[in-house]
Amino acid sequence: MVDAFCGTWNLVDSQNFDEYMKALGVGFATRQVGNATKPTLVISQDGDKVVIKTLSTFKNTELSAKLGEEFDETTADDRHVKSVFTMEGNTLVHVQKWDGKETKFVREIKDGKLVLTLTFEGVQSIRTYEKA
Repeated sequence: MVDAFCGTWNLVDSQNFDEYMKALGVGFATRQVGNATKPTLVISQDGDKVVIKTLSTFKNTELSAKLGEEFDETTADDRHVKSVFTMEGNTLVHVQKWDGKETKFVREIKDGKLVLTLTFEGVQSIRTYEKA
């Protein structure tokens, strides 16, 4: 099922991302950079692992884990979280947990685009990517 997400994706639209970062407690300067950055996502599979690379002029990150297996992640805004990837129907879900908090990234393919919905404490951001 992860196959549908594999490829290189460029950010083409971002809604409410500043509010989402604000809710997470991201500082002003980092939010400014985050809002100005147009990241490229590279999603692939390496054996039984899902690999998600986020590439930008600000910071590059790489996550690699088996579906359903918890892993340690340091986020782009420097939070240390416990994360897990799962497939829920046709969506690739990434949950981060830290300090009794939780944020969820739901990736789905709609009309050939990758739509990423980020949710934290009732604040939602939708970021749309097109295949490169």
